[in-house]
Amino acid sequence: MTDREETFGKVKSLIEPFNKKGVELTEATTFAGDLEWDSLIVMDFVASVEDEFDILITMNQQAEIENVGQLVDAVEALRNDG
Repeated sequence: MTDREETFGKVKSLIEPFNKKGVELTEATTFAGDLEWDSLIVMDFVASVEDEFDILITMNQQAEIENVGQLVDAVEALRNDG
């Protein structure tokens, strides 16, 4: 298993408590469209991701992240920079 696959798995498990509609999670799953998250859910979720991976996701980065795959890429980049 690659680091990215492991990160994807962790991100999926972090999404589950917020996945009220039981949407099947793929790299292309969007937070606003598919999961229908509002800004409060996004804030809670981002906090859980930051805690899990010990990273900080800026507001600018959050604005660019629309789907699960982009989030996994961002987490990987932030972890490798730290």
